[in-house]
Amino acid sequence: MSKLTYEIVPHDGGWAYRVNGTYSEPFPTRDEARSAAERAAAEQRMPGSTEGISWEDDRGRWHSEVAPGDDRPEAEVQD
Repeated sequence: MSKLTYEIVPHDGGWAYRVNGTYSEPFPTRDEARSAAERAAAEQRMPGSTEGISWEDDRGRWHSEVAPGDDRPEAEVQD
């Protein structure tokens, strides 16, 4: 199982959460950024349905695979 960590960080004149180097939109307060990160982390943990997906890799090649809906990452929020 993979693990995602949502970090609360200063960003663009406010606060944001960051996951794997990607920032959310800015929020005026740290508490608002943390609340948004908690919601996003909870959504990551929710199982879905098994579906076929297509995705493009960094070399521009497309891949197709089946994504099992119960293969959800562990997600946590870290201040």
